[in-house]
Amino acid sequence: MTPVTFSNWLKQALVLISRAPLLWTGYTLFIGLLLGIERVSLALGIFLAVTGLFVGVGIAKYIDIKSSTGTSLNFYQAITKSLPLAVLAAGSLVICWFVFRVAANIYSGELYKIGYFFFYWELTTEHLNNKSMHQIAAWLYLPAIITLLFTLLMLTTFANWFSYPLMLFRDYSWSQARQRGNEASVKNQAAMYKLLAFIFAAVFIGAGIIPLLTPVLYMLVSTLMYVSYKTVFEPA
Repeated sequence: MTPVTFSNWLKQALVLISRAPLLWTGYTLFIGLLLGIERVSLALGIFLAVTGLFVGVGIAKYIDIKSSTGTSLNFYQAITKSLPLAVLAAGSLVICWFVFRVAANIYSGELYKIGYFFFYWELTTEHLNNKSMHQIAAWLYLPAIITLLFTLLMLTTFANWFSYPLMLFRDYSWSQARQRGNEASVKNQAAMYKLLAFIFAAVFIGAGIIPLLTPVLYMLVSTLMYVSYKTVFEPA
């Protein structure tokens, strides 16, 4: 049985990524394109970013199955199995974000900005001209960084880190996944604290120092979500 520690989770995640580098590269590039949509439509961008994040958990599962059993990887099956629940989770987060935004706009007296949540074209020369690649990437991916933080906040507030994989791989209801996930989080508290601290540190590094790595961060979070679930709930 693999010890439940953050260092083992990170090691397993990196090993799993190394087993299908081309697939993960394609996934990362695709996610990178999706994340930029938030500068045109925040609602659509959040929906696609969160959907991509959770679909990555299913992809990690199928890569693990292929590498451990030798069976052929059914990529289509990985996507179709993960997509419905990922869409539901993403839609819920979009609704939560919209409610917070409406409340903030009402409080500030800027009701006209409510519509900006659904469409607001920001890809203008003002933001793109005479800027370095680092500046453009930092500006382009800032909403994606905030989306990831918001997703983690919602998970740790209304659900937990293990909720999505429990619902996806074990067909738990939301309440069942929340209960079992909370029990597992408390039992492995030290590893969970280090995991969340690592992700938050990586998010801030991505936001300020290396913004182009934001899509890679999404991929890493998806993989960590799967390997931590597997270690706790499916020990060898």
